[in-house]
Amino acid sequence: MSAMSYSAPSTISEAVSLLANAGGLAKIMSGGTDLLVQMKSGRVKPAMVIDTKRIPGIIGIREVDGGFVIGAATPGAMLGEHAGLVKAWPGVVEGANLIGSTQVQGRASLAGNLCNGSPAADSVPGLIAARATVLIAGPAGTREAPVESIVTGPGRTSLAKGEFIVEFRLPKQAPRTGDAYLRFIPRTEMDIAVVGCGICVTLDANGVCTDARVALGAVAPTQLVVDGAAKALIGNKLTDDVLAKLDAECQAVCKPISDKRGTIEFRTKIAGVLARRTAAIAFQRAGA
Repeated sequence: MSAMSYSAPSTISEAVSLLANAGGLAKIMSGGTDLLVQMKSGRVKPAMVIDTKRIPGIIGIREVDGGFVIGAATPGAMLGEHAGLVKAWPGVVEGANLIGSTQVQGRASLAGNLCNGSPAADSVPGLIAARATVLIAGPAGTREAPVESIVTGPGRTSLAKGEFIVEFRLPKQAPRTGDAYLRFIPRTEMDIAVVGCGICVTLDANGVCTDARVALGAVAPTQLVVDGAAKALIGNKLTDDVLAKLDAECQAVCKPISDKRGTIEFRTKIAGVLARRTAAIAFQRAGA
C-alpha cells in the first residue's frame, strides 16, 4: 500500500496545482470532521490530503456590499459568534450550528458539509434558501456557482478535477426579509436529519410575501429547491390555506428512501409539517 501524502499550501494556485496534478485520489481538508472519520473507517483512501487552512482568507467572515463572504474553511463556531451574520441570516447560522457537537463546531466547515455530498447536510438548505453562491477555484481560474448546483447525488459533486470551493457569498438582504432552518431528528442532539427545511421570505409593509425560496434536505438524492412552495407563499399572507398549499407542494416533490430513521411516507409527511413551521418563523422574522 502506497503512503498517503499531506500538503498544506499557502496559496489558492498552489492548492489547485496539487489537486489537478495528483496521481491518485486527492481530497481537500476544509474542516476534516467528515474526511477524517471516513479515512479512519477505510471508506475513503486518498493518495493525497490537501489542507487549505493556511490559505489567507479561507477562514473568516467579512461584510462586502451589504452581504457576507464566508471563507470555505471557516468553522461553524465562528458563524455563531458573528453578530452581524446572526442578525442578517439567522437561518443560515442555525443550519451550520446543527452540525455535530460543540467540539465538532470548532472544526466543521460549510465547504466540508456541502462537498461531503450528503442529502441530509444541515447547512445546505438554509444556504440555498438564502440564494448563496460559492466561489470555485480551478485550473481554468475562478467561477461562481449557486450552492444548489454543487451536490449532484449522495457523495458526488459537480466540481471538476482540480477545483475546490474558496468562499461562500451571501447577498445583501432586501428590507423585511427573514430566513429560518428547521430539521427533524429521532434524537434531541447530534443526529442526522430525517428532513431539513430552509425558507427565506421577503414581505411588503402589509405583511404580504413578495419573494420566497424554499429548500428541502434529506428527502431526495440532492437538496431540493421547491419552486411550487415558493409560489404558494408569494402574493399572500401566511394564512391556513397558504400553509396547506405550502405543505402539499413540499410533499409533492419528495423522493425519499425508507431507512432506520424513517419510512418514505413518514419523511414525506414531515417535509410538509416542517415547511409550515419554518415558514412561520421566517415570516415572523421578516415582519420583525
